[in-house]
Amino acid sequence: MNIHAGRGVAVREYPLEWREGADTRSGSADYLLYADGWAIGVVEAKPAGHTLEGVIVQSKRYTEGLDEHVPARYRPLPFAYESTGEVTQFTNGLDPHPRSREIFTFHRPEELLRQQDLGSLQLRRMLRKMPGLPQGRLWPVQHEAIANLERSLAHARPRALIQMATGSGKTFTAVTACYRLIRHAGAKRVLFLVDRNNLGRQTLNEFQQYRDAGSAYSFAEEFVVQHLRGNAIDPASKVVITTIQRLYSILKGDTQYNPANEDDSLFESGRAPGGEPAPVEYSPDLPAETFDFIVIDECHRSIYNVWRQVIEYFDAFLIGLTATPSPQTIGFFRNNVVQDYSHVKAVADGVNVGYDIYRIKTKITEEGGGVEAGRYVPRRDRRTRKTTHAELEEDLTYTANQLDRDVVAPDQIRLVARTLRERLFRDVFPGRTEVPKMLVFAKHDSHADDIVKILKEEFGKGNDFCRKITSKTTGASPEDLLNRFRNSYNPRIAVTVDMIATGTDVKPLECLVFMRNVNSAGYFEQMKGRGVRVIEPGDLRKVTPDAKDKTYVDAPKWASADSEPSRWQSGQVLSYVRPLDAALYWPRARMVFVRSDPNRTCGLSGPPSCTGFSDPVLLTVCPYPFLASCCQISRQRTLLSLLLSPPAQAAARTR
Repeated sequence: MNIHAGRGVAVREYPLEWREGADTRSGSADYLLYADGWAIGVVEAKPAGHTLEGVIVQSKRYTEGLDEHVPARYRPLPFAYESTGEVTQFTNGLDPHPRSREIFTFHRPEELLRQQDLGSLQLRRMLRKMPGLPQGRLWPVQHEAIANLERSLAHARPRALIQMATGSGKTFTAVTACYRLIRHAGAKRVLFLVDRNNLGRQTLNEFQQYRDAGSAYSFAEEFVVQHLRGNAIDPASKVVITTIQRLYSILKGDTQYNPANEDDSLFESGRAPGGEPAPVEYSPDLPAETFDFIVIDECHRSIYNVWRQVIEYFDAFLIGLTATPSPQTIGFFRNNVVQDYSHVKAVADGVNVGYDIYRIKTKITEEGGGVEAGRYVPRRDRRTRKTTHAELEEDLTYTANQLDRDVVAPDQIRLVARTLRERLFRDVFPGRTEVPKMLVFAKHDSHADDIVKILKEEFGKGNDFCRKITSKTTGASPEDLLNRFRNSYNPRIAVTVDMIATGTDVKPLECLVFMRNVNSAGYFEQMKGRGVRVIEPGDLRKVTPDAKDKTYVDAPKWASADSEPSRWQSGQVLSYVRPLDAALYWPRARMVFVRSDPNRTCGLSGPPSCTGFSDPVLLTVCPYPFLASCCQISRQRTLLSLLLSPPAQAAARTR
C-alpha cells in the first residue's frame, strides 16, 4: 500500500480498533483517507436510500480506532464522512461543537489539509469569538442586523435571512458583515450573488468605498474584491461578485460567458436554460469549498425553483438579503430571519419616505374593445416592428389582457399620457413646473418604445426628455443611461421593463408609473421601493431645480386632517388596496382614480361625494383611503399608478 501515491489516497476496508468502556472493539472503516501521507479522516459508505444520521456514531468510533503506528497529526482523526453515493454528509471534529452537515461532494485533500492546519482557528470557532460591533456609522437597524447575523453564525446555523426595507442600507450592512467575517473570523472567500450586472457594479462600488473605522485602507485596498467579467476566479480574491447565470456557466466548464445575458433578471423569472432546473455536476475548477459564505442579494425571487442546485453546490453559509421575503424564501432560509425591518418601520424612522397612489383607468383597460370587419388596420411584426395595412375579414374582439400584446391601441396609451400631463402639476405636484424624475414600467420592450414616443409627443419635448432603459437599448449602455437619469437633469422620464425594477438606487426618483400588470405583491413592493429612498433636499434640487424635497401630497383642500378618524396615527397602515397590496400610510393620504364610468360614485356620507368631469376620463377623489372599498374599486389590476413620496419624519438620511 503506497499512501504517497497521490496528494490524496483512500484505503478501502481499513481495520481499526477502539474501546467501549472496558471492552475493545474492532471493525473496518469503509475508507481511510490520507492526505500528503497523513491519515486525516474516514468514510462510512451505505447503500442508496439508507438514512445517515444513525451512521454518525459508527463513523466517530472509526476516527478513534486508528493504530498508534499510523501517521496522523490528530487523534482522533478530525474528519468523518457518511455517504450513500447520492447523499453525503460531513463532520469536522475540530469545530467547537462538531455537527454533521450535508455537502455536495467530498472535499479535496488540499482543503482537508488547510482545515487541519487551522487547528484552533477553525471558522466556526472564530465565529464564536467575534469582537463587539461598534456603532460607528451604522444606523441602529444595520447594527442590529449584523449583531443578530453574527449571533446566528456563532451557533453555526447554516442559513440566515436579513429582511430590510428598500433604502435602509442592505448592501452597506452586507459589506460591513463581509469585512468583519474576513477580518475577524478568517473567512477564506465570500461570494456575493447579485440579480443583474448593473447591480454588480453598484455592489462593487459599495465595497470600494467602504472603510472600516479601525483601518487606514478601504475594503478594496485591504482585500481583493473581484467583480467577475470573465469565467476565472482570482485565487487571491476575498470577495467575488457575480450573477448566478455566470456562476452556473463556470460550473458547466464554459471558458467565456456573454455579459449581455447578465443584463436581464433570471432571478425574477426563475428561468434556466430550457426552463428546467439547472443540472449541476462537480467542477474541479470551482470546487464546493471555494467559498465560506454566500451572500444572496434580492433573495426573495423564485430562484430556488431552478437555481437552487447552484447555490447548494457550495459548502458555505448562506445569507439572504431582501425587502420582501415570500413564505418560500423564509422556508429556504429555514425560518431563521435575523432581522425584520419593514417599510412601515423605515418610514417611522425616517429611513424611507411613504407614498400615495393615483390611479388612471380607461374603458379599454377595464373591458377590452373591438374593431369591426371591413376596416383597414395596421399590422405590426413583433420582431421587426414593420407595419403593413390589411382589411379585417372578421370582427376583432380583444380583452384587456391582450392589450399591448396581441393588440396595440396607441390612443389608449396617449389618453393615459395626456391625463398624466394634465393632472401632474394640478393634483400630484401642485406649484411645480419641472417634470419630476419619473420611472415608467412597461410590459415589454416594444411596449416601452410606444410609451417613449407618445410621452415625448404629449409633453412636447425632445429625445433627451424621455429615454428607454432596457437590455435592448443601443448607442449608450443601460448603465450610462441610468447614471444620467440618476445624476443629470435629463432624462426626466425613464421607461423600463424589469432592468430598474429592483435593487437599483435612484434617489431623486419621485414618481413611479405602472403601465403593466403586477402579478406579485412582493415584486410590486420591490418596484415601489425605487421611489421611497430618502435624499437630501440639496441633492434633489441638483437634478430637479424646483423641488423643495421629496414631499407628500397634501389632502384635498376640502378634506382636512381633522376630519380623519382619530384612531389612525402617523406611520400606521391605513389600507391595503388589492390586487397590488399597496399599503397607504399617514392620515392625510388620499387616492385619485381616473376611470371611464361616470355613474360609479363613492357613496360615503358626511364628506363630499366623489366629483366627476365630462372629459373622456373621470377623476374621482376619495378623502378616506381606508374606506377605499366604498369606492367600488375594480379588483382588476391597475394599469397605471403614481406612487408619491411623503417627507421623512426624522433627519434625512442618504445612504
